[in-house]
Amino acid sequence: MNAPLPDVPEVRVVGLPLLTSGFDLVERLDLAMHLKVHGPLEPMAGEPLARLAEHIVLRGRGGAGFPFAQKLRAVADAAIRRGVRPVVVVNGSEDEPACRKDTVLINRAPHLILDGALLAAEALGARTLVIGVTRDSTEASMRTALAERGLGDRRGPALRARVQRNPVRMVTGESSALVRSADGGPPLPPGRKARTSDSGVGGAPTLLSNAETFAQLAVAARTGADRYCRTGLREEPGTVLLTLSGAVARPMVVEVPTGVPLRYVLQLAGAPALPQGVLTGGYHGKWLDTVTAHDAVVSRASLDACGGALGAGAVLPIGEGTCPLGESLRVANWLAAESSGQCGPCYLGLPAAARGLGDVLQGGGPTALEALREVTRAVQRRGACKHPDGSAAFLESTISTFTDDLAAHVLGGGCGRPVEGVLPLQEDAPAAEAPSGRKLAVDWTLCQGHGLCADIVPELIQLGPDGFPSVAEASVPRYSEARAARAVRRCPALALRIEGPSRAEPQGVPGLPAALPPGRRRRALGSGRQ
Repeated sequence: MNAPLPDVPEVRVVGLPLLTSGFDLVERLDLAMHLKVHGPLEPMAGEPLARLAEHIVLRGRGGAGFPFAQKLRAVADAAIRRGVRPVVVVNGSEDEPACRKDTVLINRAPHLILDGALLAAEALGARTLVIGVTRDSTEASMRTALAERGLGDRRGPALRARVQRNPVRMVTGESSALVRSADGGPPLPPGRKARTSDSGVGGAPTLLSNAETFAQLAVAARTGADRYCRTGLREEPGTVLLTLSGAVARPMVVEVPTGVPLRYVLQLAGAPALPQGVLTGGYHGKWLDTVTAHDAVVSRASLDACGGALGAGAVLPIGEGTCPLGESLRVANWLAAESSGQCGPCYLGLPAAARGLGDVLQGGGPTALEALREVTRAVQRRGACKHPDGSAAFLESTISTFTDDLAAHVLGGGCGRPVEGVLPLQEDAPAAEAPSGRKLAVDWTLCQGHGLCADIVPELIQLGPDGFPSVAEASVPRYSEARAARAVRRCPALALRIEGPSRAEPQGVPGLPAALPPGRRRRALGSGRQ
């Protein structure tokens, strides 16, 4: 299997560098080197800054692609209407295992990001700047950059700036989760839809955008719109940062002008000459088949038109020697485990979708395939955040792109190719963010098919046609630990147990000595049943 991507992989550039200027000189541009490479930056008023963003067609580079000028004007209007100071938030929470472009920028060019953020803050009259990060390296680099500018989170200066550190989780990069954590709450989506431009950090109008977006703004403010637009496509000027991984010889982050053929970028990273498929946009993105990937160019419009996605800028080819459905199943299981466990479409729907894809691979036939399609449709547009939607889009793209492999699994004995693990996953996560490592197990000698467990933890246990649990054991994600323990306590037949270490105790069920024999453990569990 491929090793996880390092925080700062190799960086390459096609054409003249804009965001990566100076990377050939030093590993990290401190403030002095940053000014030597990029020069000083003059402040701009709000409307001229919005017109600049509009002229260069600047869209958010975190995945959603929302027009930056529209967001900037919305925050300014809300702040004036309410008579309050707005807040600026830089989202550097790059938590997807296949994405490193923002991490590279924060580690190597943090002042370019701060330039754009401070430019926007001054134009809006903001007095608070928050930079959201999730990695040790990005936190250290950004704290150092703030110190180099004399910025900090203390009363007195015109602008208070701070770094907000969150866990490495897919959902912590969602805008509402970052706002919630900046206000002192958990780094999870709140479950209610609200535009940050109306009410964000501290209830104030908040300009929240991705780290690369602010860096692009800083480059354009220095060069001017006309010069900036000389690079790339006329309708999508400038450059794009991409993370190349998967079946490549050299995982890398590359800066390319829009309009460059995708096949050229893949060759640069040492991808197979004819990849079986190319995942574009990351794990909330979409697959392209061999022919389509060969004809695509790097731009949001081109990738959208051919069924792909620019998304968060991740590009992952896979070779002919691996099973694409098996590779996608690994990602589907990871996406299901990344749920915050707050809404049904996420903590019930995504595990069900992953199980559905697994059933297809195991020869479940047309019935399993139709069940998979139903569950992916059911989770869309119903979640507390965009995680269910993005995960469903990935699964739908998988089954519509690899039709020959799908037929081999549905109608035959499978495609005969192994799963090599070429798509990187967060398997090296710190202990605090790692999966719980615990399993909910059924003792078949005691189970009487009461079905209460399936009511308490439907994300882990479902009943089969005979009314008994359909699995002998199920991995317990962090968000389900409390419910799993409740299912154990309430099982009338004492047929459930939790195996594996917990955070509070070395092994076994919370509150029970690990060394108790099974019989005594069952009696102890029964005595505490609610």
